[in-house]
Amino acid sequence: MSTEAVGADADPSRRRKFRQAAFGYLHVGVLYEAAVMAMARRDMLAERLGPPWIWLVIGAVIVAAVFWGLWEKQSVWTARIIWGLGLFRLPALIGGAFFPLPSAQIPASFYVVALGVVLVNLWMLARAGWDL
Repeated sequence: MSTEAVGADADPSRRRKFRQAAFGYLHVGVLYEAAVMAMARRDMLAERLGPPWIWLVIGAVIVAAVFWGLWEKQSVWTARIIWGLGLFRLPALIGGAFFPLPSAQIPASFYVVALGVVLVNLWMLARAGWDL
């Protein structure tokens, strides 16, 4: 079996893992989009990076592309790359959850929940990307 992509001829459990990873990532994306919207409504986002709607659109495009790469293409490299990039979220989430700054505007519980969601997503991506 090629490590590039898993086609229709792959076993059903392998296809199921990619589809689960796709929907797991879709839910993470929806969570992040909702968080951006909630933070924008409370004026918690820095304007120096542009208006929030631009980041919402960029985020939606990225989520759609990753979903397509996992669901339709079933690309192990998509799963592996997104898994690797997801690791970079962990330090900020751990810091916010367990070592918040005294001036933190976001409650630690937000980071604890996000940490759980991201870890489940990383697990699903790893299953799709390395369970050959």
